[in-house]
Amino acid sequence: MALRSLKKQRRIQVVALAAVALVVSTALIGYAMRDGINFFRSPSQVMEAPPAPTETFRIGGLVEEGSLVRGQGQEIRFSVTDGGASVPVVFGGVLPDLFGENEGMVGTGRYVEGVFQASEILAKHDETYMPKEVIDALKEQGVYREDGTPES
Repeated sequence: MALRSLKKQRRIQVVALAAVALVVSTALIGYAMRDGINFFRSPSQVMEAPPAPTETFRIGGLVEEGSLVRGQGQEIRFSVTDGGASVPVVFGGVLPDLFGENEGMVGTGRYVEGVFQASEILAKHDETYMPKEVIDALKEQGVYREDGTPES
């Protein structure tokens, strides 16, 4: 009789330990991902409902023609547009080779005092590719042609 209760007690301990391990691992995964999820916003969405300065997000669109200014050192300023709105961007790093005016881009960073402060800038990796989110935002504003080029 004592052997059965010992087995039952051991089984309960194993199940309880597995449940605790599952809860701890779920909490650790959630904690690790809290900064890893960056929501995409178009320039129009940023202007309509500006995010908090502490929120990191991705913005995408076309680099507005005539807006690219290289400043002192590595600082670069430009505007990103989806045809409906433009957001000024400042970036203090090295731009991708295919980055240029009237080209698609996606940036990661924060919107602080009316300027998107980019920590990372990605450009399309060839002449025909553009991220799906950017295409959707440009189509919504009516400035995207099916041949992959922006309307002039």
